[in-house]
Amino acid sequence: MKKIGVWLDKDNAFIVTLENRKESIRYIPSNIEHYRIHGGSGTRLKGGPQDVVQDSRYLERQNHQFNVYFKEIVSYIKHGDVLALFGPAGTNERFKKTLEQLYPMINSKVVAVKKVDSMTENQMKALVRDFFNKEL
Repeated sequence: MKKIGVWLDKDNAFIVTLENRKESIRYIPSNIEHYRIHGGSGTRLKGGPQDVVQDSRYLERQNHQFNVYFKEIVSYIKHGDVLALFGPAGTNERFKKTLEQLYPMINSKVVAVKKVDSMTENQMKALVRDFFNKEL
């Protein structure tokens, strides 16, 4: 049985695979740009020049980058029998929603979505190993 744990955040993903008492880990960078939207007045004077911020353009670009990132992760986890998603913030939940909408067969293999803090590669391996030993 191929058990896969995915630890992901906005910057990178680590895919820990457990199969036949062997562990492997794969690193995937996200290539998602961090936007710092600058707007407002370029001067202290009232009525000075104003910058128009195109939020929708930035958000659309970021959504496209997330879709490319998630598609790459899916290419590595699609052959797993059981999946667990881990990570800080909401990226793991966003990935779960993407699986529900676009990849229902893979989504049916997800047994947990848990929030965990940043960790080293060895801690990630131990987390996935311990999770599957307790859960299954």
